[in-house]
Amino acid sequence: MDRVFVECSALGFQAVLTILLALAYLWLWRRQHRPYFLTWSLAWTFYAARLAFMSAFLVERQIVWLFAHQACTDLVALLLLLAAVQFSRGVAWRARYLWLGAVALAWSYTAIYRIGSMEVASTSAAALLFAVTLWTSILFWRYQRATGSGPALLLAWIFLLWALHHLDYPLLRSFGTATFYTVFVDVLIIVAVTIGTLFLVLGEERRKLAMRTTQLEQLTRLLLRAQEDERRRIARELHDETCQTVAALGMKLDAAAAAPTPDGMRERLKEARAFAGRTLAEVHALIYELRPSVLDDLGLFPAIRWLADHHLTPAGIAFRCEVCVPERSLSAERQTTLFRAIQEAMRNVARHSGATQVLIQVEERERELLVEIEDDGHGFDPASVAVPKPTGRGLGLLGMRERLSIVHGSVEVFSSADAGTRVLLRVPFEEENPRG
Repeated sequence: MDRVFVECSALGFQAVLTILLALAYLWLWRRQHRPYFLTWSLAWTFYAARLAFMSAFLVERQIVWLFAHQACTDLVALLLLLAAVQFSRGVAWRARYLWLGAVALAWSYTAIYRIGSMEVASTSAAALLFAVTLWTSILFWRYQRATGSGPALLLAWIFLLWALHHLDYPLLRSFGTATFYTVFVDVLIIVAVTIGTLFLVLGEERRKLAMRTTQLEQLTRLLLRAQEDERRRIARELHDETCQTVAALGMKLDAAAAAPTPDGMRERLKEARAFAGRTLAEVHALIYELRPSVLDDLGLFPAIRWLADHHLTPAGIAFRCEVCVPERSLSAERQTTLFRAIQEAMRNVARHSGATQVLIQVEERERELLVEIEDDGHGFDPASVAVPKPTGRGLGLLGMRERLSIVHGSVEVFSSADAGTRVLLRVPFEEENPRG
């Protein structure tokens, strides 16, 4: 078999793999619009063109293909370096960088047409590729040290080995020889770079997703804290201003009704007094919904009993509350979070369960506080409310989960038709805090 045909076939196989790698990077760029993906795609495209020009030179032995090969080699080196800098440092593309490409083309023309030495051309190309791939390896090393990325470490090693591989051009072989050895090593490197890049992209997405999740948790925590503060402020103003005003109005109505007045006027004053009394009761109920004073005055565990009495007794539901006060206490934030979750659970029982009996148990297990709420209602399918509906069904459970997740807690719901419902709320303790 003709040697040139075999070598060109090997180079063609390598070019196909390189084009596939370029297309993969182009796909990543179209999905994520990251500039370094486009630069990497261009670099691998020129690398495939470099292989095609090498094959053309082996077949025709015309110097123009040699010049094209040399020019593509220099451009590949510059593009690989630019991609690495864009990835590690966020450098944006500037039109002034084009002068580097012009310098690369000028040097390729000088080395091939003016100097006329293949040794000079191949040595300069190998030196440039060595420097660029070595610097790319260093950039990935730095990125790995900054982020702890495993794929970045893999790419750092790959580019280091690739840099050393470029040295064998002037040292171990001349242009156009040892093609099988070259193709074998380059194919391994291309496959390794592909795998490393894919893992790097996945790792970056996971890292950004984790960062985004952390930011959302922090934002949710701040929003809930602001909500509780606003509820406390409104409840205080209602208590200090509105309640006192309505109470004073009721006293004046009582005084007016007690004074000598026509019978018709006395009846209207009594009706107004009754209306003021109902208004005062409604305002008090609103205050308790906004921020029950029992939570601030007596603490979480009496507040749990108050919640059960406040929500279940009016609905005609009997309850038993078994509270085993733990040796460790929850922080104020965690108490408020757990209180709101229990409040939502009580509302659901009162509104939707159809229960007649409810058992509430609070106990400490290992390093967490466990609250169990079990009813004998008609039950439901938990999967039906796993995703909130446009009607609002499922939002309460979602809100409970979001609140508890902020303090690393959890909520579990066990239910089935005609078998009642059991809700488990778990909140971990922050630290050991034995009671003195």
